[in-house]
Amino acid sequence: METILDIKIKRANKVYYAGEMLSGPIQVLTSSIEIVKPGKFPSGKTEIPFEFPLHVKGNKVLYETYHGVFVNIQYTLRYDLKCSLLAKDLTKICEFIVYSTPQKGKSTPSPVDFTITPETLQNVKERASLPKFLIIGHLNSTNCVITQPLTGEPVVEYSEAAIKNIELQLVRVETCGCVEGYARDATEIQNIQFADGDVCRSLSVPIYTIFPGLFTCPTLETTNFKVEFEVNIVVLLHDDHLITENFPLKLCRI
Repeated sequence: METILDIKIKRANKVYYAGEMLSGPIQVLTSSIEIVKPGKFPSGKTEIPFEFPLHVKGNKVLYETYHGVFVNIQYTLRYDLKCSLLAKDLTKICEFIVYSTPQKGKSTPSPVDFTITPETLQNVKERASLPKFLIIGHLNSTNCVITQPLTGEPVVEYSEAAIKNIELQLVRVETCGCVEGYARDATEIQNIQFADGDVCRSLSVPIYTIFPGLFTCPTLETTNFKVEFEVNIVVLLHDDHLITENFPLKLCRI
């Protein structure tokens, strides 16, 4: 019988906050196996309980779990089973999730109204060749609680060219480095199409998107790295013109 080694974290969602107690059993399922200490596991399933607090010493902090491209903040449990010379050592690694301590109080909304025309676009070389259009709207807040949806409403008031689709692009901006120099990279997290085809003019199109777990975290700035977020409203016209409006976001956990 093959020996099976597993780590069972007590909480099914594996989510913990700094200062909480992480606990669960190590499970060993085997017919019989010789180990270094205490000497031998009996046949069947053996459970070894574990428990320890999630805290760090000094002024250090536990940052929230975040899976990025250039910045990764991950927490894992590792259990090594040292076997006798005739058996192969066993190792099991299990990731658990740490959330930052929620801020007290309420988040203050920061609504943003926007107007997009050919004149407001940035980095456009041949502005005169663009079709005429007027897109207005608002985001309900760019100061966002990470557990609540991002909402808003764009409205196409006028467009000479037919609209192909409208998308919402969530972007992470990771800055890494030290005093000698920094590298800043923006990568897409998710892209949601919330309008398809030549939308009706003067009709509000609702935006409602959930921030994806693990790929987002509260906006973070440390000595050596930063993790920030932005959202782009992207309008694609049938003549392949791409219209993009960018909004920086500040994410927090309340």
